[in-house]
Amino acid sequence: MNDKPVAVITGASRGIGRSVAIALATEGYDIAAIARSVDSEGMENLCREVEKTEAQFFPVGLDISCTDCHKEVVSNILQRYGRIDILVNNAGVAPLLRNDILDMTEESYERVMNINLKGPVFFAQKIAREMIWLKQQIASYNPIIVFVTSVSSVLSSTNRAEYCISKAGLSMASTVFADRLSHEDILVFEVRPGVIQTDMTAKIKDKYDKLINEGLIPQKRWGYPVDIGKAVASIARGDWNFSTGMVFEISGGLNIHKL
Repeated sequence: MNDKPVAVITGASRGIGRSVAIALATEGYDIAAIARSVDSEGMENLCREVEKTEAQFFPVGLDISCTDCHKEVVSNILQRYGRIDILVNNAGVAPLLRNDILDMTEESYERVMNINLKGPVFFAQKIAREMIWLKQQIASYNPIIVFVTSVSSVLSSTNRAEYCISKAGLSMASTVFADRLSHEDILVFEVRPGVIQTDMTAKIKDKYDKLINEGLIPQKRWGYPVDIGKAVASIARGDWNFSTGMVFEISGGLNIHKL
C-alpha cells in the first residue's frame, strides 16, 4: 500500500484541474489524473509538472459520463496505490452552443447534465464507498471529497441554462454527500469558482474583459486556475476539518450583494 496520500482529479489535463493537480502534488499527494485522453499534450505537460515535485503521476483515461466505466477506473487506481485520500470532482463542460433557454435542445441538455452532474455524482458515490472501506484498513486516514461547481449554480445565464442547472444540481449533491458522509467521518466540500480564465471562457474573453472593467467583479480581475488550486490545497492540508459541507466561493467578491 502507498504510504503517501493519493489525490484523484477529474478533468485534470488543463485549466482548473491542472492547477489543482499541481497544487496537491506540491502538498505531498501522488496524483491520479483523469481526462478523456491520456495521450494529450496537456496530460504530458501535467506529468512533467507533477514529477518535478517528486510525486507519482498516474494518467487515467475516462469520460466521466460513462458511469459503467467508473468501477474499472477506481479499481485500477486502488490496484496501483491501495488508497484514495481526496477526490476532486472537477470535470465539466459548457454547452456547445449558447442558445436561449427557449431554444435549448434536449441533446444539449442531456450532454451537459451527463458530464457535469450524473457522472460526478455516481463517481463520488463509487469512491465514497471505497473510502468507507479504506477507513477500516488505513491508520490516520482522513478522506475528503471536493465538488468543483460554479457561481452559475446561483447566478442565471439564460443562454446556457443547462450549464447553470447542472451546477446547481452539483451544488446540492455536495450538500447531500456532506450530510450522509458526516456519519462516516468523510469530509465533503464545494469549491465554487467565479469567472476563471480557462479554455471554457476563452471564446468570450472580450465580453468578460468589458464586464470586469465596468465593475462586475469587486476585486477587478479575472480569476485564475491557480486561485482554485490554492483553495483545494488548503482543504487537503486539513485547514477546514471542522467545516464539512462548506462552500468556498472563489469569485473575487461576486458573492457580495450590494445596492
